[in-house]
Parts: sequence; structure tokens; C-alpha cells
Amino acid sequence: MERARKLRNRGKKQLRKHPRQQLEQEKIPAKKSGNEQFAKYSFLSDGIPIDITIGRKEGEFVPVYQVSISTISSNTQIILEKIRKELVEKVDLGISEMTDVKKEDLVEQRFKESIKALVNRYFSDATEKDKEFMIAYLIQRSLGMGSIEILMDDNQLEEVVINSAEEPAWVYHKKFGWLKTNIKVENEEQIKQYAAQIGRKVGRQISILTPLLDAHLGTGDRANCTLMPISSRGNTITLRKFASDPWTITSFLENKTITVNVASVVWLAMQYELSMLITGGTASGKTSTLNVVAAFIPPNQRVISIEDTRELQLPKFLHWVPLLTRLPNPEGKGEISMLDLLVNSLRMRPDRMLVGEIRRQAEAEVLFEAIHTGHSVYATVHANSISETITRLTNPPINTPKSMLPAISLVLVQYRNRRTGLRRTFQLAEILPDASPNLLMQLDVRKDVMNQINKSVSLMGTIQLFTGMTSQEIEEDLKEKEVILNWLVQQQIKTVDGVGRVMAEYYTNKENLMRYVRANKNFI
Repeated sequence: MERARKLRNRGKKQLRKHPRQQLEQEKIPAKKSGNEQFAKYSFLSDGIPIDITIGRKEGEFVPVYQVSISTISSNTQIILEKIRKELVEKVDLGISEMTDVKKEDLVEQRFKESIKALVNRYFSDATEKDKEFMIAYLIQRSLGMGSIEILMDDNQLEEVVINSAEEPAWVYHKKFGWLKTNIKVENEEQIKQYAAQIGRKVGRQISILTPLLDAHLGTGDRANCTLMPISSRGNTITLRKFASDPWTITSFLENKTITVNVASVVWLAMQYELSMLITGGTASGKTSTLNVVAAFIPPNQRVISIEDTRELQLPKFLHWVPLLTRLPNPEGKGEISMLDLLVNSLRMRPDRMLVGEIRRQAEAEVLFEAIHTGHSVYATVHANSISETITRLTNPPINTPKSMLPAISLVLVQYRNRRTGLRRTFQLAEILPDASPNLLMQLDVRKDVMNQINKSVSLMGTIQLFTGMTSQEIEEDLKEKEVILNWLVQQQIKTVDGVGRVMAEYYTNKENLMRYVRANKNFI
């Protein structure tokens, strides 16, 4: 008893000696319970209505992208899965049919006929509309990549990723970033088959001997596949989606990605054929910004674009020739590099050149040579600020002489807030004749406001020199552009062709456009 009493007293002394530890333990907040929903929307995938719910489940650290096909009951899905397995056993495909891309339609037709017979047998009392729906569902599940095809049909997604059969597929959402889905591939062999299927579409093979595959698909999407043991946790597939509904200046302004005063300066520079670099870190929106500002190019000029992956999407009526690099074949032959395309494009009489990304010295040399020979060039570079841009350009591996840098009139720095995930224009700067930067505007990240830092020296001086405009005329021109940009947002003109048509009207019949702008009416 005496020993027990001493132990209790010792415990009380320790609590009095360390009261802070006790208070900190009491301040730990209780864990929140329940699910949280962020968004809900629907779309069609091969005619099948798909419902998407995005939210955070209790006990999960990553938000979940929940896919559901509300029109199919669980009992019906069980029968359809039985039909699918029976179908795989019934339809016999030869090797040539499985590997020949040209026979895809024939294979699909054979599957459709077999599916129709099985659906009629199992669902004889169903309506024709329901039968057509079930046939479409089974074709999607049997051909291609099954449920992964649903993810590829969501225009809100930028990336679809399979890391292994042990975990569900992941997606990168335009608004919510990385999300975990409720879609899982059955086994590693299935992932391997999907990778082989992608390879067949581009005439490439992926195997244990050649376990890496990087492919540009006919749809514009880009696929990267790896097989075990190179990827030790499992076979992987990374699909970067081609944006069928790309960003426009209207969307950028509406989302505060760019401000009206920054956009008007960029428009002015592009109107008068001044070259520009768009820089930023990974996933900051460099290529999207390049696509957005390309709409400011007048319609009567020839545009050549050079990319690794087809991401740019300009208005249809522009005089535009898109060029793509090509990877070597398995024997290491047939590669077409960005440098090859840059050199070749100079022989195509371009007025404007859009370059996906500058990575090497040879590419930078050709680019600056193009500027010095009278071409307007717009390119992207990995750099987080204007000072970092100059450092990156003038050091290995690019190694551009400082004396060449003033050929770039404007540098637009894009930025992704690592806390919120929001993309913003971070800096707008010009490069002075001595190759030093002059920062014109910079984002106050905390207030999310773009501030004026310095007045333009080089950019405005160049425009005055080659147009004869006075400083007052340039200011009036910028204000007029700001009015048009605000009108675009008010009228919700968001399509690439819609914005392109407004720009074409500005360059060919500005007075007519301004009548609509002043009246706040839409002519699209």
C-alpha cells in the first residue's frame, strides 16, 4: 500500500513539473467525421451517361474521383459482366486482326454482332433503346482500355495514371489537382495488355526486352508506359490528354490567371510582331498560356508551331502549320528533333513561330537567329522568375550569349501557387539593351493582386520606333484593348474560334467591332 501511495505522489509531481505537456495534449483537436463533397457533374462516354462525384471520404487523405453509371443496376451489371466473359471466349481473333490498326473497325463490328446476339438472349424483354445502351456499354468494356476509357472522355481531366494493379487509377483534374479514382485494373497482365495495345496503335512494341514506351496517339493524346521490373511496384501507364476544349484569354481572365492590364501589354507586343518568352515551373501553365496569347496573332500571317506533343490549338481560320517531333524507331532510326523542325521551318516563310520548349544550346541558337532574321518567335522555357530566366538562358546547357538576349522584347512568367494549386501570371518583364531585366509587373501572392513595378523602357521604345506612335497613343491603345478584353468576359466568348473571330474583326474592321463593344452586344 505504501509503495502504491509513493508511486501516485511521484506521478502528481511529474504532472506539476511538466504542465505544458499536459496542456498541449488537451489542445489536440478532435478528428472530424463524415464525408465532404467538392463537386458533382455528368458527361457522356460512348453514349453512356456517366456521373462524377469529387469529395473526401472519411479516413482518406486524398480526395476521391467517384465514377458511377447510374442507369445500370447492380444486378444488370452482374449479367453484363457474365456476357463480357462469354464474349471473350466466343470471339476468336487472329494475330493480324489484333495488331493491325486498319482492322479496328472490322474487329469492333464482329464484337458488336456477337454482343447483340448475347444481349437479345439474356435481355429478350428489354426495349431496343436499353439494348443499344447495353451494347455500347459492353463494347466499351471489351475493347480499348475498359473503364479507363471513361476517364479519357472527361474533359475536366488533364492526366490519367495507372501505377499498378494494387491501387486504383489516379487522375489530374483541372480544378482539384491529383485525385484517386474508384476504378481499378484487374491485374498486372491487364495493364501490360493495355500498354501493348497502345504500342500497336503507333507501330511500336513494349516487352521485357524493351520495357519503355513513349507514344503520340492519333487522338493527340500522349502515352507513356513502363513494365516491371523497371517500375518495381507494377506496370504503369501515364496518359496525357489532348485538350479538346482548350483555354482561351476569356477563361484566363475569368479565373484570374492573367489580369487585363498584363493581357493588353502582351496583345500590344504580339500585334507589332515583338518576340516573347513564356517561362515558369512545372505545371505552371506555360503551354496553355502560349496557346491563349496565340489568338492575338493577325489572321493574315503564316504561323508555324513546333512541339513535342500536340498541345497548341489555334483558331481554324489562321494560316497555321503545326509540326511535331518524332521519336526514333526500335532500331534508333527516323528521329525528327525539335532542332530539325526549327531549321526546316525557317525555309517555310513563317511570319510567326511558336516553339514548345527550348532545352538545348542548338535550339536556342536557331531561335535567336530566327528573331534576328526578322521572324517573330514565341517559346517556353523552364524558369521561375525573370532573373532565373536570364540565368538559365546564359548558362549550360543553353549557353546563349548575353548580347543576344535583348532580341526578346517581353518575358511572361507563369506561376502555380504550391499551397492553393492556383495558376497565375507572376511577372511581366522586358529585357533591356544591356541584357538586364526590367520588371514591369509582379504578383503580390498574399493579396493575389498584380502590382505595377517599373515603367516600360525597351518595349515601348521599340513600338514607338517602328510604328511612330506617341506615348499617349500607346496608352490609349492599351485602354481600348482592356475594354475589348473585359467585353469578351462579359459576353462569355470562350471558344478558340470565337475569340479568334473577335481578333480577326479587330484587325480587319475595328470600327465595326467597337460598335458592338460600346453597345455591349455579342456578334458571334
